[in-house]
Amino acid sequence: MSGRLAGRKALVTGAGRGLGREIALGLAREGADVVVHYNRSHEGARAVAEEIAGLGRQAHLVRADLTSCAEIEAMAAEAFAHWGRLDVLVNNVGDVAPEQQSWREVTEELVDRVLAVDIKGTMFTTHEIGRRMLEQERGAIVNVCSNVVVTGSARAPQYAASKYGVLGLTKSYAAAFAPDVRVNALGPGYVETETTLARADWRGGRRDWVLERTPLKRIPAPQEIVGTVLFLASDDSSHMTGAFVLCDGGFSMVGA
Repeated sequence: MSGRLAGRKALVTGAGRGLGREIALGLAREGADVVVHYNRSHEGARAVAEEIAGLGRQAHLVRADLTSCAEIEAMAAEAFAHWGRLDVLVNNVGDVAPEQQSWREVTEELVDRVLAVDIKGTMFTTHEIGRRMLEQERGAIVNVCSNVVVTGSARAPQYAASKYGVLGLTKSYAAAFAPDVRVNALGPGYVETETTLARADWRGGRRDWVLERTPLKRIPAPQEIVGTVLFLASDDSSHMTGAFVLCDGGFSMVGA
């Protein structure tokens, strides 16, 4: 690693497992100290914090339910109180409604749950941390979006709607926070996290279907997505804001 985030302070939501875990560790390897957010994955978050310490960086645990504005406010206040500033925010938390196998199974509860996590949670986390970043006149926010903003989702339309919302939030706050705080989004496709691997449709043939339609002919582990996050979080992308970067192996290649 190049140390391109040396001395910076970062917060990653949902860092106790899956993609969030790998992002937190990737930031630490590049020199950042990391606030490790979790909601229910306390043991996983604690293990990540220990790994970050093993890399010679500092970690701080914070718990918050990101569907609660009050808890998001408390998380932001605690993070800034702990280190005095934050240079990087990665909004990783999202709900794909993994138990839903078809649009026919959509319920009001599933719609409310996904929109509350993906749109409300991302918006208020960006809002509360971003406004504090403006006071320090520096910051980079990375929103984990999805390639469903290109493909849609016949399985879970509310998930596609939520990620369109995240893309809209990204562009809106990029304009609002310019020029001091950059806000960008990345669009991964299928990633083999523990959540994906546990899905019934993934085990029942969905994986083969995706693999056949992916030009790069592989489905990445979370570690392979981290490089794009680091690029957007660092000065390597210093002239980018309001951008959406696809990283799905060509699955949703525009114009193909």
